[in-house]
Amino acid sequence: MNQRHALTGALVADAATMGLHWLYDQDQIKLIEATGSLLFRQPDATVYEGKRGYFAHAARKTGELSHYGESARIVGSLALGDGYTVANHQASFMATFGPCGSYHGYADRPTKMLIARMLHDGDELAAHSGMDDDQMPGVCVVPGLFAAGESESVTLDAVNVISTNADVQQAALAVHRVLSQLLSGVELKAALASAASTVEGELGELMREALSREAYEPLQTAEHFGLACYVKHAMPLNWYLLNHATNFETVVLDNIRCAGDNCGRSMALGSIAGLAFGVPDALRDKTSFIVKN
Repeated sequence: MNQRHALTGALVADAATMGLHWLYDQDQIKLIEATGSLLFRQPDATVYEGKRGYFAHAARKTGELSHYGESARIVGSLALGDGYTVANHQASFMATFGPCGSYHGYADRPTKMLIARMLHDGDELAAHSGMDDDQMPGVCVVPGLFAAGESESVTLDAVNVISTNADVQQAALAVHRVLSQLLSGVELKAALASAASTVEGELGELMREALSREAYEPLQTAEHFGLACYVKHAMPLNWYLLNHATNFETVVLDNIRCAGDNCGRSMALGSIAGLAFGVPDALRDKTSFIVKN
């Protein structure tokens, strides 16, 4: 088992999903699928017209990353390169998403708020530079740090660069713990259950509820837990999909079919599925960025 597949899985899942990100209409996604595979669709504003959703990726092309994937990529590049530090994470985040940055595309509220704080605070920027935001961007740091063999402590430091929210911290640690157990030989279902048992509060209750749902009804389950960017929506649905998963491609497809913030969910789902099942070469080859084994 190659632990770098955790990063590869997150990036490939994000790129495969980006074309239908934030389309909240499951029936519309079914109609789109009737015209061909849902994987690696070119973002198209017309499929969002008159439907629940937000078309965010007009500037992106097939095989490219959403802002979630790009955030995961820069952390992975640092961790697998010269080594991760909070300071180089913050500098790379600014160079990527800040004014005249290398990423050309949509930036969500947590990203904009972090850039604004970086610009305002300058050299006095705190290590815990993130906001108390309970959405999924903070989980982006996990795949690359795990791929480089970094600890839970370093993972928390990296999460705090983006979000200081307690639920986001718990979500990130849960993903890291599943990946660590998979690497040590624990079976996926057992790893998911073990990690969920360590999550406190409502988030933990929802994740454990997700594992208790025996029937595989992904669309209905997605509507039950919620489709938005919040970790209390995304993490239970991720745990449910992964608990029933048998291969990488199918679980990525089901994540797209569920609709909503499928790219945000890809950060946990893609990394865990990538490590558990491997990432098919045929999918990796469709990306426009370099993904090394």
